[in-house]
Amino acid sequence: MNTKESYIEVEPGIELFVQETGTGDPLVWIPGFTFTTEVFSEQVHHFSKTHRTIVVDPRSHGRSTMTVHGNDYVTHGTDLQKVLQELNVENPTLLGWSFGCLTIWEYIRQFGTDEIKSLIMIDMPPKSLSLNQEEDWVEGPLDDLAAAYTNFLRHPKGQREFISAYAAGVMVQRELKKEELTWMVEQSLKTPYYIAANLFSSGLFSEYREEAAQSSASVPTLFIVAEHWGKTATAYLNKMTPSASVKTLGGHLMFWEHSEKFNRFVEEFLKKAP
Repeated sequence: MNTKESYIEVEPGIELFVQETGTGDPLVWIPGFTFTTEVFSEQVHHFSKTHRTIVVDPRSHGRSTMTVHGNDYVTHGTDLQKVLQELNVENPTLLGWSFGCLTIWEYIRQFGTDEIKSLIMIDMPPKSLSLNQEEDWVEGPLDDLAAAYTNFLRHPKGQREFISAYAAGVMVQRELKKEELTWMVEQSLKTPYYIAANLFSSGLFSEYREEAAQSSASVPTLFIVAEHWGKTATAYLNKMTPSASVKTLGGHLMFWEHSEKFNRFVEEFLKKAP
């Protein structure tokens, strides 16, 4: 199947890399922190048979322009709207993974949900930090997140070590092959460490609980969360977003490790969405 690649200028001198494959109802995929379009390769292969499947490298990710400004999710939300306009995307299902969910919630904050068909949010709480870590679904223990920022995202070596440890300990449920771990680290290192640090802090201090609640009440919404967050995340989301569906699967990178089961979850949800 033919894949169309393009670069969309979202502001003077800043271009986002976009891939489109297939035809039909549009699915727009946004990768997480420092990852790229490549991470969704199994989903592109599968869903492009039935849908217009669009994957985007956010600014300072992958093949998009590296820039020292706009590395925050307010800007990323605006960038997404410009991509959708340029591609004439109508009534898409927006799918975000990890910090890619923040891009979608920011888009909703700025532009609402009238132009969205449905939402699929993959393993990201709408608020990363909380003092009530026993009950709230958060991104992780505050001390661990602070250490990642202050000790690791200060130089390339630290970024490599951080991504390596996160990939092996949180992203998957099996031992990674050497070439798999190398690929994941190389994905991340396309974003320089000083930009990665900006994105990391922006993500941790984001607050989108209101957008998560309102959007899930307005359009069909599916959350797919990692099994290690399953009980906490499900209780949290059932309370905040009672209209949404919640599934648990694998680790943080469940759509890569368990692609067939993940794709079935998405297919079932899309069939039910009006």
